[in-house]
Amino acid sequence: MSASTELGSGSRPLRALSLIALATLLCTSCATPPGEAPADDPTAAPPLPGPDDGQSNGSDEDPGGQEGGEGGDGQEEPAGDGPLDSRVVVIDPGHNGGNAEASDRINESVPAGPDGEEKACDTVGTDTADGLSEHEFNWELSVLVQERLEADGATVVLTRDDNEGVGPCIDERAEIGNEAEADAAVSLHADGGPETGRGFHVIHPGPIDGYTDEIAEPSELLAEDLHREYGDGTDMPVADYLADDGFDERTDLGGLNLSTVPKVFLEAGNMRNGEDAEMLSDPEWRETAADAIARGLAAYLMRS
Repeated sequence: MSASTELGSGSRPLRALSLIALATLLCTSCATPPGEAPADDPTAAPPLPGPDDGQSNGSDEDPGGQEGGEGGDGQEEPAGDGPLDSRVVVIDPGHNGGNAEASDRINESVPAGPDGEEKACDTVGTDTADGLSEHEFNWELSVLVQERLEADGATVVLTRDDNEGVGPCIDERAEIGNEAEADAAVSLHADGGPETGRGFHVIHPGPIDGYTDEIAEPSELLAEDLHREYGDGTDMPVADYLADDGFDERTDLGGLNLSTVPKVFLEAGNMRNGEDAEMLSDPEWRETAADAIARGLAAYLMRS
């Protein structure tokens, strides 16, 4: 049994999106033209039920400044009954707990895009001043999102099975999503920006002929849904030190360039900023963040 399964089934009840919330998300997605700001309340989604209210039952690249290995085998849990039945989501927890002790492995060059572009297999990631590592944050948040999506019937694939291995490499992470034929893939990170900078941003692939040209548009839609729900649901401000209103189109990240399925990166906040770090370190806030990420993914998945 994988670590993600143990966390999902043995430690606490799962929280699922209600059908009403999902229906509202669907209406919101359909009613708002892509690229335009929704009027008034863009989500209007009721809050997720608490643990006792619903059913019971979890880079690489660091695009904010570090580019980043061997590890997960894409553990897949069977989908259950629910509104997201038949949908496949890949969640990619950035970095890994063993990367720091495997510098030779994570510094190996691997394919990253067109014209023979190569980059380092993975990186260590960043951390807060109080010592919360990015790889641990990414793992814990990914498992929480996995729990919510599986509770609503989705099949969820994680790119690594725990927080103690190395990697996988950026090209392997992309391949896990491709082999799963995922309906959506999201790589979860936290940034290591300047101490004075705050906020989150969502990275989506720009069009590259022969690589991302077919996924660029749906990935942008995924970015919009995730950005809206995460911003509204977490009180984390939009990044004020990079990106454009929290959106960043990139063509230099192997994890996006090599994906054949819609994929984005979420930089959940800036670990080097004291205010952001306090939020990212709070277990209750991470539950709220997982709710918001699950809503954003559900909104995208229910567009069609």
